[in-house]
Amino acid sequence: MKILIIDEMHPSIVEMLEMDGHQVTYSPKITRSEILEQVAAYDGLIIRSKTPMDRELLEKAINLKFIGRAGAGLDQIDLDYLVERRVKLFHAAKGNRDAVAEHAVGGLLALFNNIIKADGEVRKGIWDREGNRGHELMGKTVGIMGYGNMGKSFAKRLSGFGVKVLAYDKYKLEFGNELVQEVMWEKVKVEADILSIHVPLTPETRNFFTLDELESFAKPFWLINTARGEVISFATLNAALDRGILRGAVLDVMENEKFQKFSPEQKTEFEKLAARSNVIFSPHVAGWTFESYEKINKVLVKKIKKAFED
Repeated sequence: MKILIIDEMHPSIVEMLEMDGHQVTYSPKITRSEILEQVAAYDGLIIRSKTPMDRELLEKAINLKFIGRAGAGLDQIDLDYLVERRVKLFHAAKGNRDAVAEHAVGGLLALFNNIIKADGEVRKGIWDREGNRGHELMGKTVGIMGYGNMGKSFAKRLSGFGVKVLAYDKYKLEFGNELVQEVMWEKVKVEADILSIHVPLTPETRNFFTLDELESFAKPFWLINTARGEVISFATLNAALDRGILRGAVLDVMENEKFQKFSPEQKTEFEKLAARSNVIFSPHVAGWTFESYEKINKVLVKKIKKAFED
C-alpha cells in the first residue's frame, strides 16, 4: 500500500513499513492544504495530532483504507465517518502506556514530597526542612477513572506502594484483580485520597469535572491528569484549590495547550494556577519518552500487518 506519514515519527517506522512491502512517503512538515491536494493517492495515513482528520479531509482521501494514530487520543478524528467509509483505525495506546504510568507516579511523588518547591529553595540558599515536610503514599486510597491501557498500567505501578486502588470504568466490567478493586464512581468519590484521570476526550468527558462534581467527593484529594486537559478547566481547578476541595494537582495536560491562544479568562486563571506550589505542570509529555517513541511504531506496524495480511 501507499502510506503517507504526516507527523514526526521515530525514523524506524519507514524501514519497518517498507520491509512489509509498503511504499512510504515521510512528510512530517506537510501542511493541511498539501495533505488535501495529495491524500487521494494514498491507501494509508499515519498521524499524531497536528492535523484534524475531519470530514473535509477524509472526503478527499478516496482510496483510504486505514489511519494509524501514533498515540492514544482519537478526539480529532471523525470516527463516525470512518465507520461509514469502512476505513480501519489503529491507535498505539499500548506503545506509551508504560511511559504515562511512570510519569503519573513520578508526578505524584514529586507533589507529595515538595520536590519542585524544595529544589527551587535549596538553589536559592533556603534550607527549610519543616516547610517541605511531605506525605507518604503508603496507606492512601488511589482512585482511577478509566481502566484502559493507561489506567491499568498505572494501577500496576502502584502495586508496591502499599495503597488501596479503586478503579471505575463506565464501559468495562469484571476487570478487578489482586491489583485493583472494580467499583462504582460513587465509591471512588467516597474513599479516594488521590484521583488519577485516564479517560479519552468525548462529549461525555469534556468538562466532566465541574466544581459541583468535585464538591461531591467526601474528602479533599490530590488530582492527577495525564489524559486530556479539557475534562477540567483552569477556573474549576483554581476554585477547587481555593476551597480546599483539591489538595494539589499534577497536570500533564491543560484545557488549552497553546499559550498564545488563551482567552483573557484562561490567561488570568492559568497565571493563578501557575503561582501555586501545590500544582505541578508538564507539557503533555507523559507518554513522550525515548522508549515509547519507538514502541509506538512497533505497535502500529504490527496492527497494520495483522489487519491486511490476507
